[in-house]
Amino acid sequence: MLDFFQSFILMSPQQGDDGASILPTLFMFGAIILIMYFLMIRPQQKRQKEHKQMVESIGKGDKVITSSGMHGTVTDKDDKSFEIQIADNVRVRFEKGSITAKKEK
Repeated sequence: MLDFFQSFILMSPQQGDDGASILPTLFMFGAIILIMYFLMIRPQQKRQKEHKQMVESIGKGDKVITSSGMHGTVTDKDDKSFEIQIADNVRVRFEKGSITAKKEK
């Protein structure tokens, strides 16, 4: 594989053939973009999808952990937020995006 990349690095444009010298460069940029997609973008999309599914599966009575580190029990749920009981007679409303984990019972 190293020889493959060295051959592109060592290639020098030949006289009168400027159009053919751009193809290896375009191929390298395409390969870099493809590698970045599979190593960075795709895993991030997968994590976002898993987080969305986890948040949608939360219901009343589930124990959750927020991004600020608060542990509590869900007492109410609406379209954009959860009401979480963090202590006796203490209920706080959190946005759905701030829930980081659901504790298994």
